[in-house]
Amino acid sequence: MRMSWLVCVLLGTLSWGQAAQSAPPPPSQAPAATPADTSASVPADAPVLTITGVCAEKPAASSASADCKTVITKAEFEKLANALAPNTTPQQRKQLASVLPRLLAMSQQAKERGMDQTAQYTETLEYVKMQVLSNQLQRKLQDEAADISDADIEKYYKDNPEAFEQYNLDRIFVPRTKQGVEAEAAEDDDKDDKLTAQQKKAKEDAEKANAQKNEEAMTKLADSLRARAAAGEDIAKLQKEAFDAGGMKIESPTVNLPSVRRNGLPQPHIAVFDLKPGEVSQVISDAGGHYIYKMNSKSMMPLDQAKNEIRGKIQNDRLREKMEKLNASFSSVSNEAYFGPGGPAPMPTPPPRMPRPRPGTPGTAPAAQPSSGQTPAPQKN
Repeated sequence: MRMSWLVCVLLGTLSWGQAAQSAPPPPSQAPAATPADTSASVPADAPVLTITGVCAEKPAASSASADCKTVITKAEFEKLANALAPNTTPQQRKQLASVLPRLLAMSQQAKERGMDQTAQYTETLEYVKMQVLSNQLQRKLQDEAADISDADIEKYYKDNPEAFEQYNLDRIFVPRTKQGVEAEAAEDDDKDDKLTAQQKKAKEDAEKANAQKNEEAMTKLADSLRARAAAGEDIAKLQKEAFDAGGMKIESPTVNLPSVRRNGLPQPHIAVFDLKPGEVSQVISDAGGHYIYKMNSKSMMPLDQAKNEIRGKIQNDRLREKMEKLNASFSSVSNEAYFGPGGPAPMPTPPPRMPRPRPGTPGTAPAAQPSSGQTPAPQKN
């Protein structure tokens, strides 16, 4: 049977199927076990979908004839599925098989009514053709960007050594203020209704002065802890002292960051990567508190571990360059009298999404450390 004309109609089917299968199961139900995929054992010429009441070719009589039947073989079905989305999953094939009979039936009846001869059909088909060609071009550009040799990977690794440096750091976090003071201030707020305006003003001034005093005390403590860390005192002991002074009721976080990359710390903290082993940073302060780092050691991620990361980076960069070059190859001018001020809303076509390695796999960047302005999450030592 000829099914190429169906590609335009089915463009959104598999993407819809992907969204549908991503929905989590109800909390009360355990996820069903995924059945084994036995599709490879089915011969290429074996029927995989039989549709009664729809003819492969337009019949002379009514399409409702009991003898009217369309049989789609495995080879025909996979040809269509791969045209829509290469490397379809078993779930996506099921989604396609569930909608294909209805689309075939509706398309055949539309043809019998002469709807494929209308101007609306012709104009819509031209637009859909542009969409199909655009999708095919994106796939082609993605395939070209993915053509990466081992030599390309090795060159990137040698040209960007700083991207694969790993650092073993110790870190002390000093809270910006004492936590207990804020709790006491919140309790006192309930009593403010009984105060006069002058008393409230005096109270607010006293609270601000007290808060500033506490912040200055914690800043002074951070400077003191930094000096003691530089003198060789135990970092874990200093961290506990900082939390005790700050009124933190949670356990002190782990002070050691064993394998941090340059993208693993907030931008204001990256100066610590220039420290030599054994050196202690200056106090780095932000809205969340004060940070002190000690450099323990530096090393390079082995090339074998970095390959997947480098391959993804090169592929993304190449694809971005190709799309930027394509977008720069054309321009347009719109009639504001027709479209309104600013013209039509821009709808740039993003490049295909690239697969990202899962955290924890070889070659991936380390998990981001607490961002600037946030207290590190407590962990057990």
